[in-house]
Amino acid sequence: MDLHKILQQVKTGEVTVEEAEKALKRQPFEEMGYAKLDSHREIRSGFPEVIYCERKVDIYLKEIYQKMYEENGEVFGTRASQEQYRMIQEILPQVEYDPVSRILKIERSEKPRTGMIAVCTAGTADVPVAEEAAQTAEYFGAYVERVYDVGVSGIHRLLSRLDVIQSANCVVAVAGMEGALASVLGGLVSSPVIAVPTSVGYGASLHGLSALLTMINSCANGIAVVNIDNGYGAGYIATQINRIGEREK
Repeated sequence: MDLHKILQQVKTGEVTVEEAEKALKRQPFEEMGYAKLDSHREIRSGFPEVIYCERKVDIYLKEIYQKMYEENGEVFGTRASQEQYRMIQEILPQVEYDPVSRILKIERSEKPRTGMIAVCTAGTADVPVAEEAAQTAEYFGAYVERVYDVGVSGIHRLLSRLDVIQSANCVVAVAGMEGALASVLGGLVSSPVIAVPTSVGYGASLHGLSALLTMINSCANGIAVVNIDNGYGAGYIATQINRIGEREK
């Protein structure tokens, strides 16, 4: 539910006061038996509910996508499979799927995007997590600049894009292996850095634990760390920071 849109429609006469009152009196969630869709989340937090697709029962996922699309005119899901994409496509043919980020979405066309978030990766193996972050931020209305494959084994690659990174309201640093990229960026920029450890790496990387510990123990200031492979969480927080940065200009 978009409260601002409803109020604008009342102002222009597209919606009567009575119709708006009826919409606002609805329960803040929709009971589906197996799920309670949080239809008022955007009113409270500024962000609509997002669907985590992995491990969801097929019939549940189909009904949730249908309901959320009917409610908002768009819908965003993470960690979806090719099979889930084909299933949702049967009921919502306009749905789009990105096999890299595994995002399954229907998005309004020509959505305005503001500010700037720089999403950086140490290597190309980190791109799937980075794309989850980048596309999450874009869906929520942020402009995203992608700066991929700029890890510390070739620091000159990072320095060649430093002007773009330093102009961002927020930087997302996505890295596996030893996770050093976040520390390097933290020492080069004045904006907050959201560090995302990935499960990329050889045996002693411990499926991302090594990168996580490096990022948590960074000596650089201004770094916050999300969970291993949590691109969605990084994109969400980066968008919050980006919105604050734009309001203060």
